[in-house]
Amino acid sequence: MSTDTSQSHQPADEADTAVHRGLDGVIEDTTEISQINPATNSLIYRGYPAEQLAASRTFEEVAHLIWTGELPTPEQLSELTGHERENRELSRPLRDLVRALPDTCHPMDVLRTAVSVVGAEDPTEEDPSPERNRDRSIVLLAKLPTVVALDHRRRQGLDAISPDPSLSLAQNFFRMYFGQVPADEVVRAFEVSLIMYAEHGFNASTFAARVVTSTLSDLYSAVAAAIGALKGPLHGGANEAVVRTLREIGPAGNVAGWLDRALADKVKVMGFGHRVYKSGDSRVPTLAQLDRLTADGTAAERVGAYRALKSAMLERTHLHPNVDYPTGLVYDVMGFDLASFTPIFAMARVVGWTAHIAEQRAANAIIRPLSRYTGPTQRSVPA
Repeated sequence: MSTDTSQSHQPADEADTAVHRGLDGVIEDTTEISQINPATNSLIYRGYPAEQLAASRTFEEVAHLIWTGELPTPEQLSELTGHERENRELSRPLRDLVRALPDTCHPMDVLRTAVSVVGAEDPTEEDPSPERNRDRSIVLLAKLPTVVALDHRRRQGLDAISPDPSLSLAQNFFRMYFGQVPADEVVRAFEVSLIMYAEHGFNASTFAARVVTSTLSDLYSAVAAAIGALKGPLHGGANEAVVRTLREIGPAGNVAGWLDRALADKVKVMGFGHRVYKSGDSRVPTLAQLDRLTADGTAAERVGAYRALKSAMLERTHLHPNVDYPTGLVYDVMGFDLASFTPIFAMARVVGWTAHIAEQRAANAIIRPLSRYTGPTQRSVPA
């Protein structure tokens, strides 16, 4: 018997019959996790501006804040990092499964499949208690970087590198992915990107996770749904598209002609505009400061095109860059493969997803909107 007790009839009040495609402007629920403060154009995590957190805190500290509502004490941080580091290894069946997947499948397919396997391996999967779900959140935070690195290396024909529990999450990911840990400045820049990607309100993937959670399904199913939503190029794939655009443009002198053609053909220029931010994405200034990492000669051409396109888009379309614009360039210069960009996004956003899963569970109402029927009027089946 279905337990969906939501109304199935059309609302009687005419004021309730407005259609908001894409739920644009609709407030579906309350949240204590994050907000965009229009007065300061700041992204706020549990009351703290994300840019301030990025300037002074580690990713692990920010994860604790998003999950619990407060920054950790030294003892709490030690407990979190210890738990994360001891859960980085993948089971042999999961490693074997990742290696057996086709090289042609999208890395987000690999990540989504891996989350399902981690859930299948959890004997307490159906226990929805806050304590168990917090533990699962840390486990996924620990394992997703290992999956991303393993998948990248197997596609390159390289041997997997086991996690190193003596390293931070960011350091360990670089080691598993590239085989070495870069300079502290590069690691810190990467960590800043993770902090800025960790949470962003009721975005498409987070809302997908909340919808699944609202049915009282398990945390792993909700995260798998979120990964599926993030895979879409209008959500998580934009940072990859930014780099493809910059590579297609070439030198900065080509920007004007390229943009003329793109606008004439009504091509969506990825990395610009945002449904929520109207005066510019609040995360961009913090990430734009990472431009200093792109000063070497090998990246000079893309940096020039990046800056020229940013100016031209603002002048021609009045669109500001969103978070994916600087992040795409920075990840490219760091050497990450394009196909890894969105999985890296997921590595960070799993913090926000699982925080929202916990919040949805704590005060649940099944998410079941209505629709306006526009098909044929009722008719009889022909004899």
